[in-house]
Amino acid sequence: MAKIAAPIMNDLYKKYCGHEPAEITELPASGSNRRYFRLYDKPGADSVVGVIGTNLAENEAFIYLAGHFGEMGLPVPKVLEVSDDGMAYLQTDLGDTILYQVIEKGRLTRAFSPFERELLIKTIRLLPDVQFRGATGLDFNKCFPLAQFDDRSVMWDLNYFKYCFLKATGLEFDENLLENDFQTMSMVLMRSQSNTFMYRDFQSRNIMLIDNEPYLIDFQGGRRGPFYYDVASFLWQAKAGFPQSLREELIGHYIDSLRKYKPVDEADFHEQLRHFVLFRTLQVLGAYGFRGYFEKKPHFMQSVPFALANLRELLKSPFPEYPYLSEILERLVNLKQFSDQIQKRRLTVRVMSFAYKKGIPDDASGNGGGYVFDCRAVNNPGKYERYKPFTGLDKPVIDFLEEDGEITTFLEHCNSLVDASVKRYIERGFTNLMICFGCTGGRHRSVYAAQKTAERLSKMFDIKVELVHREQDIEQVFDSNQA
Repeated sequence: MAKIAAPIMNDLYKKYCGHEPAEITELPASGSNRRYFRLYDKPGADSVVGVIGTNLAENEAFIYLAGHFGEMGLPVPKVLEVSDDGMAYLQTDLGDTILYQVIEKGRLTRAFSPFERELLIKTIRLLPDVQFRGATGLDFNKCFPLAQFDDRSVMWDLNYFKYCFLKATGLEFDENLLENDFQTMSMVLMRSQSNTFMYRDFQSRNIMLIDNEPYLIDFQGGRRGPFYYDVASFLWQAKAGFPQSLREELIGHYIDSLRKYKPVDEADFHEQLRHFVLFRTLQVLGAYGFRGYFEKKPHFMQSVPFALANLRELLKSPFPEYPYLSEILERLVNLKQFSDQIQKRRLTVRVMSFAYKKGIPDDASGNGGGYVFDCRAVNNPGKYERYKPFTGLDKPVIDFLEEDGEITTFLEHCNSLVDASVKRYIERGFTNLMICFGCTGGRHRSVYAAQKTAERLSKMFDIKVELVHREQDIEQVFDSNQA
């Protein structure tokens, strides 16, 4: 393949430099059908990148946008030479450092270093400049394939999801009812229309880094459209692995940068953004379905569980505007072919009560435990004869402990530690946490504390809670997915 392209690249390079390149190397393929080459004047010398497209209008859009953005002072590659037929061009070489790869450790661990966070902040703060400054004097009629994000664009993407992903799963649905909600979603999204440039695929794979400064690529599909779309695209990229706390921090930086161009009501911003996050997630699933189910590219199917995890999280807050779509999406994320994969990454918290005289419980998960709280400082009902027949599950003991009040204060301190860990474990994709409460006999105080903690956690978080009262030989599971 590289040999076939060599004459084209040779001629184009010669047209630009006056002589043929010393070396041509084809670069790895991306998600598109475009082919990329690195051309060297001589080994070790500066290089340029050659591009062969398959669509003339798409090439023309990139060439025009790159020139315009460059004039606006935005960090983009410069187009150096274009073939006579417009199907190939040379551009400045931005190197090989992609933001997605640089933040790999954070993506995998969901714990982003200060350096990784700094890169993400720089990138999200750049976005309003692209959207607003980039739109200044821009001839949107030169965009590809449309000049503007409109009702038709929305319906294309929603039907892309319906036909390329939803139908491919085998899930049955009423197409007419679904279409009604699609129409409603289009109206909701269109109320955010603005005279701004919508990048369309603003995500960490399309950000190059030079000296740790972001540069933009793959913007040829952009058009006039709402600025919310790009925020959703970047922060909810399926495999980016951004925890919600980081998303909120980055949204704050985006809003701060956005205020250079317009006033922002933060409550309205967040409310409208969630509709675009839902829409973008459906569009991405459609793309994954087409590339995976139909083109048989496994990389895209591997990304499906990550997109569905985003979707599952979104659905925790209802979308009353789309009742039937919401029902279908709930069924979708719970399909066995997807829910099994989601469950593998879902956090299980094992809460145990025990007697110290029989030893601290072992951690069967092999992760080394979590918390062991010593309840023996709390006033012990077991020292009173009338409470000895009961356990911490029985009303007489519960009343004693709660009226005394020491256990309540004790658990407030425990809860603050446990809640912080559970939130971070969920964000980082950890699957096991153990919380143990011990007392003298494992009968009263520890049983009460473990029971209250398990019940509380199961109501607060989307997790599986396994409760074990070891000395009472009692086990219980709290799992909202099996309710």
